[in-house]
Formats: sequence, structure tokens, C-alpha cells
Amino acid sequence: MTVHGLLLAAGAGSRMGQPKALVRDDDGLPWLVRSATVLLDGGCAEVTVVLGASADEAERLLADADLDLTRVHVTRSLAWQAGMGASLRAGLRALADTQTDAALVHLVDLPDVSADVVRRVLAAEAGPGALARASYDGTPGHPVLLGREHWVKVADAASGDRGARLFLSVNDPVLVECGDLASGVDVDEPVGPTTDQRPAQ
Repeated sequence: MTVHGLLLAAGAGSRMGQPKALVRDDDGLPWLVRSATVLLDGGCAEVTVVLGASADEAERLLADADLDLTRVHVTRSLAWQAGMGASLRAGLRALADTQTDAALVHLVDLPDVSADVVRRVLAAEAGPGALARASYDGTPGHPVLLGREHWVKVADAASGDRGARLFLSVNDPVLVECGDLASGVDVDEPVGPTTDQRPAQ
């Protein structure tokens, strides 16, 4: 199975105070670069990054990173302000003319999700009909594996900030437990003692 990583990184990050694509770890590595690397190291043949807010600056981060840029592509969601659904649709449109069997959808604001998580999710299902997602201590999260056969229905159902949530709620993806590898928390605010963190659904 050929899998193309689809990294959603278009939001403005209003609670974070800046677009999450521009946030850096304590060691200075941008979340954007870390997430793209995780997808590649975990087994995705290529990665397409969906940008929106501060897209020019985010593209420069990718260009300056130690990445194989022949395997990392950028597309822009012109309607990114409408939410994750618009970014997901833009990403799936960008993959429509590729020969990939499945898209592995990941979010830029999950900094502790590792390549091991990606490998485990990819090992759970195969082919254009694949449908699986990581779970963390039983709570569904990301990344989400969408076989090509599902893309049209996923795009049709995606709206607002729900992404593929509505489609997944009625189509029973295989849940792949990864709580031993990561927390899968969606970091929406600068990390502190009162930060609200939860698995990103």
C-alpha cells in the first residue's frame, strides 16, 4: 500500500497566539517540521502540507528544514478560515491526481505523536478501502488513515472544524491503541499548568 501523509496546518491558532505551523518546541524545532518528519519516518511515501494562515512564513520554515523536499509538498486552503473541514477538502483535492492508495491525516498540533504511532496505524489496515485511526487509552484521535475509496464521502461530510469526524462517527474505523506510545493531546494554548489538553478528535 502506498500512503501519502496529509498534514493539516492551516489554522490561525487564536488561543495559541500564533499559527500552530509556526510554533516551535523548546529545542527550537518547528511543529510543522517535526510533524512532516514523523509522517515520513513512519512510512508515508510523501507528505502534503495544507497551509493557510501565515502560509508564506510556514513555507520558508519547510524550505529551511533538513527535509527531503522532493517528498514534501505544499498546498494552500483558500478557505482556511472556515475551519479544518476546508483544509481537509483542500488536501484531498491535492491528492486526487496521485496514485496513492490512502491518505494518513495528521494535525500539526500533536507534538508528542511519534513515527512509531504512524507505523502502528499503517500496519493496521491496507489498500484503498482502509479506514483506521489512532486511539489513546481508548479515546479516538489522530493520525487517521483514509483509503482512497472514502475520500469523496469524507470531503462531502467535512465542514467547520469537524474535519472527518462526522464520516468517522458512522463508518467505524479500526481503532489502533497507541496510548503506550504517546498522549495524542491537541495543544491549543501555550503549555502551562492550566492548559486544557485532550486527544484530538
